[in-house]
Amino acid sequence: MSNHNKWLLTGVALGAMSLSMLTTATQAQETETAVSAPADEVIQEVVVRGFRKSLGMARKLKKEFNITADSIVAEDMAKFPDLNLAESLQRLPGVAINREGGEGRRVSLRGLGPDFTRVQLNGMEVLGNVDSPMDSRGQTSRDRAFDFNIFASDLFSRVDVNKSFSAEQDEGGMAGTVGLYTSKPFNYRGQKAAFSLQGGTNSATKDFQPRVAGMYSYNWDDKFGVLVSLAYGKRKTEEQGYNTYGAGTQKATAANVANLSAADQAKAMNGELIFQRGNRLSVWGSDQERLGLTTALQWRPVESLTLTLDALYGKFTNDRSENHLATRGSVGSTILGTSMAHSGKKASDFAPPSLVSIQYDKNNSVIYADVNNTVFATETRRQETENTFNQVVLTGEWKPTDKLTIEGHIGKETSDYDIPISDKFYTEAFGGLITDYRVSPYEAHNTYKWDTTDPNNYRAHEIDFSATYQTTELENAELNGAYAFNDNLTLKAGASFRGFINSGYQQATDDLLKTEWEKGTVDDHVTDYYKVFNQHDDQSWLIVDWDKALAHYNVTRTLGAPKAIYEVKEDTTAGYIQLDWKASLFGKPVRGNIGARSYDTELTSSGTMAVKGINTPTTATKTYSGVLPAFNAVLEVSDNFQIRAAAAQNINRPSLAAYAMNGSVSVDNGYVKVSTGNPNLNPYTSDEFDLSGEWYFGRVGMLTAGVFHKSIDGLVVSRTDYDVSYASTGLQEGLYEGVTASTNVDEYVRSVNLNSAKLNGLELSAQTEFFFLPAPFNNLGVVANATFIDSETMNVVNNKNVKSPIYGMSDVNHNVTLYYETSTWGARVSSNFRSDYTIDSGGFNSTQYIDAAAFYQVTPKIRLTIDAINLTDEREEQYNSFNNGYGEAGARRLWNSTTSGRTVFVGANLQF
Repeated sequence: MSNHNKWLLTGVALGAMSLSMLTTATQAQETETAVSAPADEVIQEVVVRGFRKSLGMARKLKKEFNITADSIVAEDMAKFPDLNLAESLQRLPGVAINREGGEGRRVSLRGLGPDFTRVQLNGMEVLGNVDSPMDSRGQTSRDRAFDFNIFASDLFSRVDVNKSFSAEQDEGGMAGTVGLYTSKPFNYRGQKAAFSLQGGTNSATKDFQPRVAGMYSYNWDDKFGVLVSLAYGKRKTEEQGYNTYGAGTQKATAANVANLSAADQAKAMNGELIFQRGNRLSVWGSDQERLGLTTALQWRPVESLTLTLDALYGKFTNDRSENHLATRGSVGSTILGTSMAHSGKKASDFAPPSLVSIQYDKNNSVIYADVNNTVFATETRRQETENTFNQVVLTGEWKPTDKLTIEGHIGKETSDYDIPISDKFYTEAFGGLITDYRVSPYEAHNTYKWDTTDPNNYRAHEIDFSATYQTTELENAELNGAYAFNDNLTLKAGASFRGFINSGYQQATDDLLKTEWEKGTVDDHVTDYYKVFNQHDDQSWLIVDWDKALAHYNVTRTLGAPKAIYEVKEDTTAGYIQLDWKASLFGKPVRGNIGARSYDTELTSSGTMAVKGINTPTTATKTYSGVLPAFNAVLEVSDNFQIRAAAAQNINRPSLAAYAMNGSVSVDNGYVKVSTGNPNLNPYTSDEFDLSGEWYFGRVGMLTAGVFHKSIDGLVVSRTDYDVSYASTGLQEGLYEGVTASTNVDEYVRSVNLNSAKLNGLELSAQTEFFFLPAPFNNLGVVANATFIDSETMNVVNNKNVKSPIYGMSDVNHNVTLYYETSTWGARVSSNFRSDYTIDSGGFNSTQYIDAAAFYQVTPKIRLTIDAINLTDEREEQYNSFNNGYGEAGARRLWNSTTSGRTVFVGANLQF
């Protein structure tokens, strides 16, 4: 479906729903006014289940919040509305997600990327990373974001998204805070249990994917309770498609272009044409296994004291394969590159690449090329990844008097993300190719003029071994008190400590046997260890069998010494004071809070600097502090309509990679160059404002509209300074002999707080039942929202300062869910649209994902379910650009274009 048609259909749907909701709201208000008290009591006795129940509970929470926030509530015990928490969150206004292998992974809130969204689990900040199998999506990156695919959604009972800041919240998370909550035994009476079993498959992998979840709770008269839950799942995913890497100009030789016209020869030989450095057919496969366990113990020794101990264990393993058939010139571009020599031959022993015909666009980008004698490579990659997460939190709430409440928590969590195996085996081949990008800037097709499955056409090229390890630890203690002077005035105050450590290192052994194969001292034929890979829809090609290959060359997998060693440690103490109040304005009730939060952070960044090829330890420290005011107010114009306003200052700490003390000090003929992370970075700061109106009607009906603004300072960019003193770098002396504090550094590269940004947004949200329609249509309902965002900042593109949107920001997000639900059965279909957005060196095109779910209530305790994800097999399109093509569709070039298939699960949910 074209973007134009998507917009047209979405606009019509939103328009029709808005008219319906306005009609519904008016009729509901009139009905509620006219109805007598006994009738009200009858309405309240209606039993509401499932998705409708979840909407009603979430609406109640939203209405009662003093801050701007949204919630999602589980439909029942161990039954969250979606299979993945990120996919549930994308239904809320202002939330966008990215997907890996068709499954939601990370959350962006109100236009700011995942690094700007703080995630808390049972009141504690949570940091847990997996990564992408693709380099272009940030493989092995480390940051402050949380990956929601670590845990199954069945473990959680509620998710809150706080969009405005209050003093009692932890500072940070400039975009907002997502709060995850697991179930507690005091939420249920007596003994209760739930169990669900699902089986599914994906159209790309065609495997069997089991999912099982169970929860058991026992509550001894609200004196003591225990709850345990388990969620386990196993699935395969596969993303496949076409991708490219790099782009640039290269001067052709006369031998390369002998068959072209004189005009094309001149352009090519003058270096005016832009070639991709490589393109390839690709398949990323994953075998995933996910296990989650929770335990909650609650004890109420006296009526005024409640203690809760929460423990959560999660393990997410992912054995990944990556297979590519690539055009790869070891020197230069795809078309004109030369190969490395094989079996003692030199590159000059091979015929040079020869262009048969060529076409290029107005930007001189080559969009069609027919070439002979070019270089190919296959990449066979294997990876094993494992994320292990542990959290223990002890929470207490004590009410010594009717007016005083004291509560707090103490907890610790660890998250280890290990990639012990990440190995590549490259082969090379020679032949002809037709590459055609003319269909669209984001599509391409290769026609191979040689047999890509014949092992005699291939030679071994190189073996690379590597491993990456990353550990995150967080310790948190918090104590809060609240004193209610009366029903209208409550004073709150609190203090907290948060100790955070993120550390890691890498190991590698690259180019194994490469020299021996080039010299011909070791046989480079692959006939004894090849396999034919036929999982790509367009082409089959040759890959290697790892075990056979290593045995053939008698190679033992060994790794070099640890490198890129780093540790970032943050210790933050904070305190706040806040006044929660209720008053009247123009004769109408008004409530809210006002307060301020202070924080003091000490940062220690340790790492290694590469000095003369030797890893040299180095450490830097920094402290910073500040005070953040916050104000939130809600004016209750009527029982059904309220106006919400908020103003605050907040911060966001830079990424871990920007802080990490890794880099190099070098001296070349007296030229001193320093490249490093920057532990002296300050947090970003933001002035934030919110204003919204909310109209509530019926059992679940709601219509809201709001605007928000953020003014951000101190965004981090990479900067190069020349002729600065070594002392100004903050590095210790003695790293390089003769380099002292007074030494002039000719070139100093690091991250700095330089940019500012403005962000404005509009959020619209609506949900209603169509109870006014004649049966059976009165069981229909709809949930819809749209967010429109405009931002501006300065980014460096091709060494030029360019005004552009904030990286990672989609200017339009909208979601529509249409549902039909009775006490016996129900179904819903959801559409999630995210417009295109930019990242450093490129961006992503818009996507629209369609998901669906249905249930049948066999008995009050047994429910049959079906869930379908990505019904349209949406294609993810990533682009890069060359020249000054930032934001210009004509200058955008295909980077990745992948699909991941449709997934369907069927199962049963049992309540005991």
